[in-house]
Amino acid sequence: MNTRQFKTVSLKTEVKWRKKAWLVENTIFKTSNRRNAEIRNENDTTSVVVFTYLHPLKMNLNLILVSAIAVINLTLIHSSSVPRKIVVAVDGGTESIRACCFDDCGNIVGKSCAIPYETYHEQPGFAEQDPADWWNNMGQAVRGALASVEEEFELGETTSKEWSFSNWFQNIFGAGESEVEKVDVRSLVAAICIDTTCCSVVVLDENHKPLRKSLLWMDARSAPQTVEIMKKAKGDKALKVNCNGNGPISAEWMTPKCMWIKQNENSLYNKAKYICEYQDYINYKMTGVMCASSCNAAARWHWDGDKCIDTTKDKYAGRPMSLYKKVGMLDLADKLPQVCLPMGSLVGRLTQEAADHLGLLPDTPVAQGGPDAFVGMVGLGCIHSQQLCLITGSSHLHCVVTSKPLTANGSWGAYKGAPLPGINFAEGGQSSTGSLSRWAKKLFGAQELSYKTLDDEAESIAPGSDGLIALETFQGSRTPVTDPLARGALVGLTLSHSRGHIWRALMEAVCLGTRACIDGLESAGHTCSEIIIAGGTTRSPLWLQMHADVTGKPVILCENIDAPLLGCAILACVGCGIHASVEDAVRSMVRVSRRVEPDPRRQVIYDKLYNEVYTKLSPAVRPVVHSISKLRGGGQSDIDLTVSPSILAADWSDMKNEIRKCVDAGLLRIHTDVFDGVYIDSPNALTFGPQVCMLDLLCTKCVQSYLKKVF
Repeated sequence: MNTRQFKTVSLKTEVKWRKKAWLVENTIFKTSNRRNAEIRNENDTTSVVVFTYLHPLKMNLNLILVSAIAVINLTLIHSSSVPRKIVVAVDGGTESIRACCFDDCGNIVGKSCAIPYETYHEQPGFAEQDPADWWNNMGQAVRGALASVEEEFELGETTSKEWSFSNWFQNIFGAGESEVEKVDVRSLVAAICIDTTCCSVVVLDENHKPLRKSLLWMDARSAPQTVEIMKKAKGDKALKVNCNGNGPISAEWMTPKCMWIKQNENSLYNKAKYICEYQDYINYKMTGVMCASSCNAAARWHWDGDKCIDTTKDKYAGRPMSLYKKVGMLDLADKLPQVCLPMGSLVGRLTQEAADHLGLLPDTPVAQGGPDAFVGMVGLGCIHSQQLCLITGSSHLHCVVTSKPLTANGSWGAYKGAPLPGINFAEGGQSSTGSLSRWAKKLFGAQELSYKTLDDEAESIAPGSDGLIALETFQGSRTPVTDPLARGALVGLTLSHSRGHIWRALMEAVCLGTRACIDGLESAGHTCSEIIIAGGTTRSPLWLQMHADVTGKPVILCENIDAPLLGCAILACVGCGIHASVEDAVRSMVRVSRRVEPDPRRQVIYDKLYNEVYTKLSPAVRPVVHSISKLRGGGQSDIDLTVSPSILAADWSDMKNEIRKCVDAGLLRIHTDVFDGVYIDSPNALTFGPQVCMLDLLCTKCVQSYLKKVF
């Protein structure tokens, strides 16, 4: 029997007998030499372990009664060890597609299965994938996840039929073998849901066949189109989500990618019946229904996520028709999916062909998903106003849920109806956070030096690092001030400062920068009462506490750190009716493992440091670093360069100048962020695989070529 603990109906009669340590013969289940079961009462506070053994020569009425009770209990537990229903969650990431099964309480059932696929970089800045690989590999991933469930619970081998006295009597007296009912794992699956990378664009013909490889989300070829859109549609209300209409627009987004296709592959654009996303293509392959996710549309298509889901009165409800008209692409509204569904709604049911491919039963419900990072917000339980989701890694991404769809300079959004209908979220970010700690650790030299050792040294130093303060903008500033020329600084150094002081100052700088981003979002009308955090920062207790102390907000860690997959499981449970709403599902499936409260004494110190020093330092340093960028490197060049960083790493609208600015400022390396929905904590993390290395190699060759010409 599986040793996992299950809540079962407690039989009080058995508790009376626990002092007698009754033993029942192993023939009860005929599956192992000795079985034990942990039985928890309804309040989940008392555990009783029962070992039973039945000696046929010493039976009496009481013994038979107690043994029968034990058999009933053990059979109930044995049957309950196989979940009544599970859902399949699928994460279509940058480098692989993963599948994992969950129960309705958010517990992982079996193991996740990841199948990698190839990314094609035909030119620097180009990134393409074959949609056929997505679908083929999804079949392997789902089948692998289901196989792990079968293996964990030995389905078809040890699952007893419903208990009856006659079956129990036969087991006890050897009058025959107990019947075994084979359980088909497919019958346990209540629904399936997928999240994918956002704005990985697919072009389909009238038969829904891809006309070309997909333009992956990180594909940067449409950077010139972002500039064109800003020029032609300046002032359009749809562009308000791009820093209150001031830009930049990301080359990642749907409209510039579609414009590139129309301008550079016009015959293919005209032939296209549908232009959609990875998400939409896979849902179509599963159900035969072509629809978009309102979360994708709101966050990356310039659509109104609340209005676009209801087209009963207006075919183009929520669509940015004035924007399309200004850029000469009115026909795009008819090529994008006409149906738009919110996350968690029912897309349709598996066709026979899709079911055969995935190893599932036909008519299995398919729930609507969305972008990996924003489905991850659901997986972290970040769906209520004033909650901020902080995704940490090489950089920080801040997503705050808000009731007001307000826009402002220095922030992206707020996106209406995202991640879910009736709410909105705005986002901001920092370029250099976790990358700073790696840089400093390497700079300190000792390879055997652990992060914990550095944290311990920093923890022994008082807040404020004895007068040493840093700026974390080593690779530019994203928000609240967008400045690609911003650089880092250490101010106040003395001969008495140690390695621990520098380490603490850098950690504090990241936290102070996070507070600045939160202040920027709050100044736009998006208040935040708590921070739900995921990613690398969670491994440092000191840094977690520091985030709470500096921001003055409680920092919350969740039990399951694989937020995108859990988010899909939540949406699947809602789509098939296991849970009535996303809110209900989050309450049942997302659990907090730790809550870090701000320390009042340290908070006062950091308030003073932030208001009197940090907020004054960046404006004071800015003219100096801008002057340095003009002096260093020897001026401009006509070398044609393209790089492919993440959406927030730099100004996508003019990447040529971005790389020149980096080199002119003296940088010999380029930082690229790649996020495929898999946290580094996960054993399935493929974020830094061969495709990403190839991307970095292409960027490096561009930089080296440029350096040779300049120097």
